[in-house]
Amino acid sequence: MPYKVAAFYQFTPLPDFEQLRDPLRSMCVALDIKGIILLAAEGINGTVAGSAVAIDALMKQIEHGALFGGRIDNLELKFSTALEMPFNRMKVRLKKEIVTIKDGATDPTQQVGTYVDAADWNDLITQPGMVLLDTRNAFEVEMGTFEGAVDPDISSFSEFKDFADRTLDPARDKSIAMFCTGGIRCEKASSYLLSRGFENVFHLKGGILKYLETIPEAQSRWKGECFVFDQRVALGHGLTERAARQEGDDHE
Repeated sequence: MPYKVAAFYQFTPLPDFEQLRDPLRSMCVALDIKGIILLAAEGINGTVAGSAVAIDALMKQIEHGALFGGRIDNLELKFSTALEMPFNRMKVRLKKEIVTIKDGATDPTQQVGTYVDAADWNDLITQPGMVLLDTRNAFEVEMGTFEGAVDPDISSFSEFKDFADRTLDPARDKSIAMFCTGGIRCEKASSYLLSRGFENVFHLKGGILKYLETIPEAQSRWKGECFVFDQRVALGHGLTERAARQEGDDHE
């Protein structure tokens, strides 16, 4: 049977995140769900797979159950499918950041760029003077990206701020449109740029996955495949599965 895959995140204060790990993991195990969830004081980030009934039950508990007490009220959530279980086990990890940039002034709960829906993305990125910026790692960019996008040539997202400081200039780069796999890295990247004086910063809401799910291939400006951090390796238009690999420990 196909498995339902949920990719989700939200930046929200979770000062008790360490106490959330064990009950959240127990909940997933009881539902026979596998994958990885990251918890930090700044929020939650995860990709998990299981039966459709189990995934729906977990999402209901995260969004409306007693464990998070209503603090997960704006979850960025995307669903796809996998022909085989794309994870080997269930992991809930405690982190300093749910996506690492290592900059104290960067706080997506305080400021982020302007969200752009997938339906409006093509019009935005073809505007004159728009800098189109891929915020992902080099090996992800190599598998696929948007036409005309700048590749920051980084090996991990924590290097993004150095790329931005070295390459981008708020006096020259008046409008920047950025994208990533599911949207979470752009939350951090746009917050970082705003803290450095950039004004017109846009990012693709729901990331590449939402774009591939929403935009017909005939109208798409995406070229190649989108790397995902599970055994499916990459997804194409319509979030169709393309390949298989051994599970790694990285996560968006």
